[in-house]
Amino acid sequence: MSGRVMVLGSLNVDLVTRVQRHPRPGETVLGDGLRRLAGGKGANQAVAAAAAGAEVLMVGCVGDDDGGAAYRARLADRGIDVAGVRTCDGLPSGHAMIQVSDDGENSIVVVPGANDALDEREVAAVDTLGPGDVLVLQLEVPRTVVCVAARRAVARGARVVLNIAPYAALPPDVVALADPLVANEHEMQALAESGAQPGSLLVTFGANGASWDGQTLPAVAVPADEVADTTGAGDAFCGALAAALAGGADRSEALAAALAAGADAVRHEGAQPDPYL
Repeated sequence: MSGRVMVLGSLNVDLVTRVQRHPRPGETVLGDGLRRLAGGKGANQAVAAAAAGAEVLMVGCVGDDDGGAAYRARLADRGIDVAGVRTCDGLPSGHAMIQVSDDGENSIVVVPGANDALDEREVAAVDTLGPGDVLVLQLEVPRTVVCVAARRAVARGARVVLNIAPYAALPPDVVALADPLVANEHEMQALAESGAQPGSLLVTFGANGASWDGQTLPAVAVPADEVADTTGAGDAFCGALAAALAGGADRSEALAAALAAGADAVRHEGAQPDPYL
């Protein structure tokens, strides 16, 4: 019997424009269009896990605005349990300002909004997890909440997948609970400098694949003319990885599924398929 995937993390409204190239410090460039899309690392990973066939529970906060209401409805329409998504009175939903250049690269500024309001109410949802379930965490919500959630999940026999992004130092005991801790090359370097040791380490290398405790698989090749936007590749990777692990896949199977999802994600604009809010 497959376990469930609980994603405790951020939900953001992404405001996206295209630029020929990213501006240098102090420079102004013109953007082409402005779109409102669904984003936030937590929700992106929840959507990816659901697309991979997992039973998914989203835990997080949105503001009492139309973006937050639309986001809750969007996730529910995709079969994701949103009972753990709290609407915070008087707060805006989280937002991200994203510039996507003509070569498909992106730069992002995140305004946390309601994502900073996660507290014990969200952590309490972790107490519903048990053996076979997977808790997915990232660092766009308060680190204190992430730490307590990870400890509680492992105490209840669940597995913790920790995407240490955007990078921030965590207590060594929390890092040690991650199986795996997912990091890109820059995050891996920062983690190495911190001295903390994860339960297992999965490093992503973009177009060069990924390695889980030395077991390396190549990336799924995507022709350059099919790369639309790299924004959601990492989150698609993490969501598909969690879904595979909850379904009982071994490391090789889970890594292959994650790489395939990451490759598919760069073919569409926005962090999620059909991403408009």
